[in-house]
Amino acid sequence: MTTTQQEIRPSAAAKPARWAADAVAAMREGARIRLDYSAQSLWRVDRFIDELRREGTPYAAAQTVLRGFGAYAGEVIVRQTGAEWWATGGDHWVRTPDGRLWDPVDEARRCFAGDGSLRLLCRDATAGSAPR
Repeated sequence: MTTTQQEIRPSAAAKPARWAADAVAAMREGARIRLDYSAQSLWRVDRFIDELRREGTPYAAAQTVLRGFGAYAGEVIVRQTGAEWWATGGDHWVRTPDGRLWDPVDEARRCFAGDGSLRLLCRDATAGSAPR
């Protein structure tokens, strides 16, 4: 019997996985940008967030998009390292196999504020989780 990815994922992954999928669909349909859950695709996401900031997009208007981008970055980390989503008090975190916790949704907000990078978060999160 085979088990699908969705069947074995913890329930904490349900919302972020959906937010990430929504962000992928929105970028494909609205901006004609393809996101493939690779670390390289986070360059495009960082640039898009930077563009939103430079255009003066109000935070309230970007909030849902930022949540989706953060969840997307989290999914990239999960898929590359075997990490898991954890949820506490409405916040969603990624726990990498080495026990470290990451907050990609907050990192997307920091990126919008001009002080963060989803690409660098992914680099840091995946660096310590490589097989030794």
